[in-house]
Amino acid sequence: IIYLRKTKMKIAIISQNPKLYSTSRIREACLKRGHKVRILNPYLFTIIVEQENLKLLYKDKPLETYDAVIPRIGASITFFGTAVVRQFEQMGVFTLNTALAINTSRDKLRTIQMLGKHNIGIPVSAFAKQRSSISPAIDAVGGAPVVIKLLQGTQGIGVILADTDKVAEAIIETFQSTKQNVLIQKFIKESKGRDIRAFVIGDKVVAAMRRKAVQKDEFRSNVHRGGECEPIKLDQRFES
Repeated sequence: IIYLRKTKMKIAIISQNPKLYSTSRIREACLKRGHKVRILNPYLFTIIVEQENLKLLYKDKPLETYDAVIPRIGASITFFGTAVVRQFEQMGVFTLNTALAINTSRDKLRTIQMLGKHNIGIPVSAFAKQRSSISPAIDAVGGAPVVIKLLQGTQGIGVILADTDKVAEAIIETFQSTKQNVLIQKFIKESKGRDIRAFVIGDKVVAAMRRKAVQKDEFRSNVHRGGECEPIKLDQRFES
């Protein structure tokens, strides 16, 4: 991070939509610090791999040299987008988020497995594939109400609160009948309709916000579901 601040760099932002707010704000921040920056569409890359010779083409032409890459890979293009990021990594270019980190964040089960391994508090969660295992899995997280989540869902899509065990079983069976993988989690009642997002760089919390659902009957606080955000200062014990 210190290196990024003090050295003038040539940075590529990998994003499908240059007008997206997050993409344009990152570009603005780079320019403000004196860096050269270009937004590149991941779908316009061609990946070339041969022994000891990894290359990227952009719009069918050899790619310019970049000092760093900031990936903004949407969930719908995870496979190809992370392949492009991985190619940059293997070419020795610094990437702010690695392909492994992006793929991990897109898989809710993998994410909570890693959080649990590192002693970070998470709701009790269960994952089962057999129909006969659904009821025991619901019992394992404490029974209804439970939250059911699609493993690959984003923006609150595919997240359902089931009030009874029978309803939970029916929802899970329906998802599984369409070959969808779902996660079952204990419902944290006191957090209904609100949560806190903390942004960590390295080992330091640099910013935090509280998200709140506007509708009283909405348990999801996602902005894409109409939630509101406000900046907050975290208690020091949570920052560490």
